[in-house]
Amino acid sequence: MLELLTEKFSKAFAKVENSRKLTEKQINDFLREIRSALLESDADYDVVKDFLKRVREKALQEDLTKKISPFEYLLLTVYEELVKVLGGTVSELKKGTVLFVGLQGTGKTTTIGKLAKYLKDKGFKVAVSSTDVRRPAAMLQLQRLAEKVGVPYYHFGEGLSALEIAKKAQAKAKEDGVDYLLLDTAGRLHIDEELMEELSSIKSAVSPSEVLYVADAMQGQEALRTAKVFHEKVGLTGAVLTKMDGDARGGVAFSLRSALGIPIKFVGVGEKLEDIEPFYPDRIAQRIMGLGDIQSLIEKAQQVIPEDEAQVLATKVLTGDFNLEDLLKQLEFMEKMGPLDKLLGMIPGLSAQLKNLKIDEKIIKKKKAIIQSMTKEERRNPLIINMSRKQRIAKGSGTTISDVNKLLKEYEEMKKLMKKLKNAKGPMGIPRLPFRI
Repeated sequence: MLELLTEKFSKAFAKVENSRKLTEKQINDFLREIRSALLESDADYDVVKDFLKRVREKALQEDLTKKISPFEYLLLTVYEELVKVLGGTVSELKKGTVLFVGLQGTGKTTTIGKLAKYLKDKGFKVAVSSTDVRRPAAMLQLQRLAEKVGVPYYHFGEGLSALEIAKKAQAKAKEDGVDYLLLDTAGRLHIDEELMEELSSIKSAVSPSEVLYVADAMQGQEALRTAKVFHEKVGLTGAVLTKMDGDARGGVAFSLRSALGIPIKFVGVGEKLEDIEPFYPDRIAQRIMGLGDIQSLIEKAQQVIPEDEAQVLATKVLTGDFNLEDLLKQLEFMEKMGPLDKLLGMIPGLSAQLKNLKIDEKIIKKKKAIIQSMTKEERRNPLIINMSRKQRIAKGSGTTISDVNKLLKEYEEMKKLMKKLKNAKGPMGIPRLPFRI
């Protein structure tokens, strides 16, 4: 997510990281690189200009706190201003009828399916419906998504107008005591008056709690220009950015709140139904700056790791007193948490490096096979694994002695690393790795 911005920001920070005192020239050079990065990401020029002006004014203040270094002060300044420009705080989705608008091809219907699953998993009662009478395939797609998620799809037969469907769907939702009615609308390949009139009439009839614009994050300023037209004609309350896991430059995410005054509510981060996340400005700011996203990583872990096991594992990891049985559990949990590259991207110090790393998803399976070929005694006390045992383990796991040696070496290095990481704190209290990749 936002790899371009992360890479550029990390390089800019690396040039001033070891400076004992930051001169005005260094700050100007730093801001020039940040400006270039943001404009290259297709961010709005005026938003970038205002952002850099605020950062420069703060960075050049003479009365600086002596508790942190000039670099850390610059880091905190950029972080605080980034959080502001991204929206400040997370914007909750209001209960009621949520109207989804946008152009055709941005992933609007799929987003509704994802959000229905997200809200259902949170314990809310959800229903979905579509007013796209011009494209029956869109209605069928949403109906099938609703069936997969396990939420009602409101269908009212043929011959009804989009406005009539919207009214009936809302009445049905009230009758059923639904918390969220997610209402899909027709999209176009371009903006036209007919589309806007239809959306305006639906909005007037159902008085939605939210009107969400669904934008393709890879479209940059084009998505921003389209959003402005929708906002002027319909009145948006928020946005959802899709394809944030792809080659998204990030300009629209950076610009949307400041340019339109509406918050980003959610982001799509993959093709699966569970691949949607609330938009947290502070976490996105940390990712952009190459500081990772520890909080999201923790939340993913909490979803798959029982609390009692997590506490035991955490204690063992931080004391370096864990064995290969514990490592096997960690590998199993990692598989459940999702793709390895996404998890690594949340770790401080690694997110900026991922562009140059080739992630092999089979690596976890291989390590698991090696450990599973060991006896309980060998897992609990790896020191007893001699050459004959390595030969047996390699044969049983379908690997080589070299693979077994590599796992054992990584295990020992992991124990040492975790002890260092325990005391390695960076700015804002965010852990940072005690080495560079």
